[in-house]
Amino acid sequence: MIKVTCGGVYYKGGAFVPEVAGVQAGLPAPERAKTGTMAYGILKAHNTSGDMARLQVKFDALVSHDITYVGIIQTARASGLEKFPLPYVLTNCHNSLCAVGGTINEDDHLFGLSAAKKYGGEFVPAHQAVIHSYMRERYAAPGKMILGSDSHTRYGAYGAMAIGEGGPELARQLLEKTYDVAYPPVMAVYLTGTPRPGVGPQDVALALVGATFGDGVVKNAVMEFFGPGVKDLSMDYRSGIDVMTTETTCLSSVWCTDETLKNHMDVLGRGGQYHAQQPEEGAYYDGVIEVDLSQVEPMIALPFHPSNAYPIRVFKENMADLLHQVDEDTMRQLELDKPPASLTEKIVNGKFMVDQGVIAGCSGGTYQNLVRAAQLLKGTGIGSDTFWLSCYPGSMPAMQELTRRGYIAQLMAAGASIRSCFCGPCFGAGDVPANGAFSIRHSTRNFPNREGSKPMDGQVSYVALMDARSIAATAYNGGVLTAADELPDFPADPAVEPYQYDDSAYRARVYFGVGSPKPETALVFGPNIADWPEQVALPEHLLLTACAAIYDPVTTTDELIPSGETSSYRSNPIRLSEFTLSRKDPNYVPRAKEVLALEVLRRKNPADPALHEALMGHDGKVTGLGSFVMALKPGDGSAREQAASCQRVLGGCANLAQEYATKRYRSNVVNWGMLPFVADGLAGWNIQPGDRLYIPGVRAALDAGAEELPATLIQGDKERAVTLRLPAMTQEERKIVHAGCLINYYAN
Repeated sequence: MIKVTCGGVYYKGGAFVPEVAGVQAGLPAPERAKTGTMAYGILKAHNTSGDMARLQVKFDALVSHDITYVGIIQTARASGLEKFPLPYVLTNCHNSLCAVGGTINEDDHLFGLSAAKKYGGEFVPAHQAVIHSYMRERYAAPGKMILGSDSHTRYGAYGAMAIGEGGPELARQLLEKTYDVAYPPVMAVYLTGTPRPGVGPQDVALALVGATFGDGVVKNAVMEFFGPGVKDLSMDYRSGIDVMTTETTCLSSVWCTDETLKNHMDVLGRGGQYHAQQPEEGAYYDGVIEVDLSQVEPMIALPFHPSNAYPIRVFKENMADLLHQVDEDTMRQLELDKPPASLTEKIVNGKFMVDQGVIAGCSGGTYQNLVRAAQLLKGTGIGSDTFWLSCYPGSMPAMQELTRRGYIAQLMAAGASIRSCFCGPCFGAGDVPANGAFSIRHSTRNFPNREGSKPMDGQVSYVALMDARSIAATAYNGGVLTAADELPDFPADPAVEPYQYDDSAYRARVYFGVGSPKPETALVFGPNIADWPEQVALPEHLLLTACAAIYDPVTTTDELIPSGETSSYRSNPIRLSEFTLSRKDPNYVPRAKEVLALEVLRRKNPADPALHEALMGHDGKVTGLGSFVMALKPGDGSAREQAASCQRVLGGCANLAQEYATKRYRSNVVNWGMLPFVADGLAGWNIQPGDRLYIPGVRAALDAGAEELPATLIQGDKERAVTLRLPAMTQEERKIVHAGCLINYYAN
């Protein structure tokens, strides 16, 4: 089904030649041949450094949703923003519901509209479109580069390279700075064959994530899709695979272009932006992933990660064993004192009973997915028992076409709930299941608590990822888990799904102000919108206290700062910081606050006797007090900057890891003025909350470009010398941390 080859290969004559054999056959050296990839051409066109080894990229457009744009604009505004220098789209698809915090969410929306007017942006009101559906329809095109403050910013199926990053990286673009990154590895993803009827894009995506995530095969790389299998995939199908590449931890993705894309862009009214795009003969790749689409089966990703993926057939053959493993993972990842009811209880007469189905968001709510679901459910009913189904079209144009062709009516008649264009089910702000319930979703993630439960309050529910086709098949059978290919005559997916694009809803409601700033417009501030608290520059020496120590193999950004109802406080840094690590370590916030209070006292009076014990005899005039989080591999998942900024607001000065799960989280750590330390053999250090790190001369070492810093680890009455590393930290990153954060760096 999927074959992964790590190590250099050349693409020649429709086949892949190992690097050694290619050189022997007279092919150019890898450094020259890598210029034949699609990714190289796009990156070169957007690079301003003149050095392809060290890229300084300027993007064609930016996009943010209403969890992130307030903080980004506030950051840029504090750094001198006068107008948006490139198209900036502000969508409102995350905080669409005002269920928590009274007027908070709508206050943010009014701020966003006023900012779009003042600085010259594009504002998409709530319920009009999911962020990525809108960008596919309006902006994605071959050769473009788009930066978004959402981790699933992926428009590779349109021939564009899109990257999801934390908010500070967008603030840099707004200030006409660059996105700085080393030239990434480029991995070929070679598609052959044709998907079977009943196998959808999520099935292909989950198989791909399962084959690559665990070994980090494509971490921080560009995934480049091409091959004879592409031609039989519709644009919705391609986008459904593409958007899930985020879950492999790759940097970006890009696809070859063809007549299917050209015709689709004609339908969207943007046909003039199309151009052909293919890898050159002899192009060099850092590895290849070969996918035979005809061998992919309907898949299920069990809790608690998209890579925990199995063919549904295999799951059914091994239900008891696999569900027992989920029970064990639940105890470990949610850190429960006593086990909840076992999921094996959902096996009834040899069948697995599901409680809820959801088809939604940038991956699930596409037109073709909902057409297939409607066709299957036409003339049936999902039943009046516990199972229920919700469908969220990704955009108003898709909703209008589904309505015009009768598919919405078919879904409604079958008992499905039709919802607005909203991302909520993807991060726990919509369709929260019952306690103990099992939800199958065509969405992007199934991390712990991602469905909105609160284990600290005794609530535990579960999400498994599946394709819309198998979710519809399960609904057809009243909640009995069913793969779509188990049903006879399931309709195949055509490469061209009949579709008429009507953007009248956008023309009626979207504010189109790109390139037309109105500086006289006053920003509208609700009572919850607050400026970032002041951050101080890096002191000469640091004495840090571990306020959390996480030994999970991977720590997600959802665990660092929970999603769900906390999203309502994203515009108030201090209020939001109260939720930091709340579902992972509830004692983190009080520990960090205690250290922060001592640091505030030190700044006022470094000789205060109350600081004597905290400073351990060090000079308070030059030794700063701060906190750090130790995690083996932090930062998988969302791009949200708050995973790092909340630590900083609470006095955080560093993260200490064996490695960082994603570039975007490490960038957030740096941009918020924290040191991104790594250390070899960290698990063996046995760091616990309350342990301390003394790092003498940290400021001078940082300024001198040191990549290794000597430090002392203090654990109770024992001390030992350790080495902290800062690998591949650029000079600008060092200046940002020295200044205290990105805002300070630009203000200086």
